[in-house]
Amino acid sequence: MRTAPVADKRSGSKRSGRWIEHWDPEDETFWKEKGERVARRNLAFSVLSEHIGFSVWTLWSVLVLFMGPEYGLTPADKFLLTSMVTLVGAVVRVPYTFAVAVFGGRNWTVISASMLLIPTVAAFTVMEPGTSFSTFLLVGLLAGVGGGNFASSMTNINAFFPLRRKGWALGLNAGGGNIGVPVIQLAALAVIGAGGGPRLLLGVYIPLILVAAALSWRYMDNIASVRNDTGAALDAARDGHTWIMAVLYIGTFGSFIGYSFAFGMVLQTQFGRTPLEAAGVTFIGPLLGSLIRPVGGRLADRFGGARITLWNFAAMAAATVVLVLAGRAGSLTPFTCAFVVLFVLTGLGNGSTFKMIPGIFHRKALARGLRGEAADAYGRRLSGASMGLIGAVGALGGVGINLAFRQSFMTSGSGTGAFLAFLAVYAVCILVTWAVYLRRPAASARTEAGTQVDGEAKPQLSYAEV
Repeated sequence: MRTAPVADKRSGSKRSGRWIEHWDPEDETFWKEKGERVARRNLAFSVLSEHIGFSVWTLWSVLVLFMGPEYGLTPADKFLLTSMVTLVGAVVRVPYTFAVAVFGGRNWTVISASMLLIPTVAAFTVMEPGTSFSTFLLVGLLAGVGGGNFASSMTNINAFFPLRRKGWALGLNAGGGNIGVPVIQLAALAVIGAGGGPRLLLGVYIPLILVAAALSWRYMDNIASVRNDTGAALDAARDGHTWIMAVLYIGTFGSFIGYSFAFGMVLQTQFGRTPLEAAGVTFIGPLLGSLIRPVGGRLADRFGGARITLWNFAAMAAATVVLVLAGRAGSLTPFTCAFVVLFVLTGLGNGSTFKMIPGIFHRKALARGLRGEAADAYGRRLSGASMGLIGAVGALGGVGINLAFRQSFMTSGSGTGAFLAFLAVYAVCILVTWAVYLRRPAASARTEAGTQVDGEAKPQLSYAEV
């Protein structure tokens, strides 16, 4: 199944390395005999690299906890810093998505993992009192490259697994990567508890990055059939479902990454927690939210992603109401518990929304009259192209969350205003999910089922099962 070198049909050149020429996960015989073993191996090392990427991306969520009065930064400065790190991580997801086809999934995993050394070494160099805010901001922006690893990893793993297993595989891949957030927060807790400084934390991650890159080089594969399809990218950008799912992903993943950056600073600023007290709590929410993400994918596989997503947003809205009430009352325990519950719900929603994407485009293929492998190929083509855009736009939600907290604390000294804004966003997500994917308007049914393709009437299709 693997050859080296492999002829590149586009250029006639030869490519060296671990290239798989034939890959057909929808063929059950192929999947059982060869495919599943290879896919699982690539998934495991993809998770490792993405995990380190998430840790580096959210590095500044814990570094700001070390930055006491001697650093001369206000809470507004810190929220602005984390907002800009999140912004870069969102933007680079688009080129990272296309890099998989240009370099190969395995090759790009090695490259992107190695690039994590740049922001880590840079932070190690400047992390001391007396460094200007502009320098911290510039170095923080470098950490944004860690956010791109998610997009390339999800695009790569999407190609390895059959449609019936994508919810589980993508949920596990993303969840294992998301765990990089609580792991670096736990590491920070250990360092602070031991009386160590931020450079000790950074020094731990430098060799871990090298290990992730080396293991990816040794054990992962490239799929030769994966191509960048500019037409698919344009089709995905023109498709309304791409942007609808991007909005829903703002509500789930945008919340997860935004709260991951902000949780510790909210506890410090609104409740006066010390760095050690804040670090002792902040890892719990991201940890549970990461671990639960594959469960969201599994539930979506079984009950339909749209249904799980709808009820999940309703629960997120309820948890936000509790946060508003507890914040106004100054009650730390219910506030912390509600925040942790909200993290869990963001993880469930992350899994269910990403499961919806391939299902939606597969349904669209059926609505176009495609069947069998043609429908599978269409679904893979559009879903793969849309994931980068959806992931990038969704991550921008994290920018909005940190900017909303910054404005709320500057205006009123609390996060209540920000939480009320988030509550409105979740209400919009509930309405959009129901109206687009669960309600079945007659006009929509006629649009999908009222024409014929090659003399055969298209079946009525609903997105409720995606």
